[in-house]
Amino acid sequence: MARIGVLALQGDVSEHVLALERAGQGKVQAVEVRKPGQIEECQALVLPGGESTTICRQLESSGLTEELKAAARRGKPILATCAGLVLISQEIEGDSLVKPLGLMDIKISRNAFGSQRESFEADIQIKGLDRPYRAVFIRAPAIAAAGREVEVLARVGEAVVAARQKNLLALAFHPELTEDPRIHHIFLKMLEA
Repeated sequence: MARIGVLALQGDVSEHVLALERAGQGKVQAVEVRKPGQIEECQALVLPGGESTTICRQLESSGLTEELKAAARRGKPILATCAGLVLISQEIEGDSLVKPLGLMDIKISRNAFGSQRESFEADIQIKGLDRPYRAVFIRAPAIAAAGREVEVLARVGEAVVAARQKNLLALAFHPELTEDPRIHHIFLKMLEA
C-alpha cells in the first residue's frame, strides 16, 4: 500500500486525504504530515492549497523545510496545488512575504485571477486527459514563466495553470474539491513510475 503524505500545516488537508483514498481505491494510505521524520516515511507528498504566507511560516517553524527540499531533490513525487504551487516556485512576482522553496523552475503570479470574489470554475483541457477537466480556481495563482525543463499541461487563456517538471506536478486549481479523480490518478501514476 502506497503511503502518501499531505502537508497538514494549513489548508485543504482533509479534502486531499479523501480524494487520494478515493482515487487509490484501497491501494493508498493518505497521512497528515506535521512534524520532521514523517516525510521520509511517505512515498509521495501533497502540498495543498491554503494561504501561502501562513504555510511558509509554518514550514519554517515546524522544521520541515529542509526535509521537504531533500525529498524533492531525491525524486519523491510531489503534487502542489494553489498555495503549494506558490511554495515550490523559484520566484514570486512582486512578493517578499513568501520565501519560495525553489524546487520548480517557474515564476508565479499570486492571485493572478483576482481576489476571493473572482474565484471561478472552468472546463480546461489538460495534456494527457481525454476530455475537459472541470477545475476549481480559488484566489488562484498562475505560472507567469517556466523554464525549459517544465512541461506546460494546461492554460486558461494565456495563463499557465498546470505544469510538470520531473517529479513535481503543479496546479493553480483545486482537484481535491471535485468528484473527478483523474488528476489524482495522474499523480498516483507518477508514484508507480
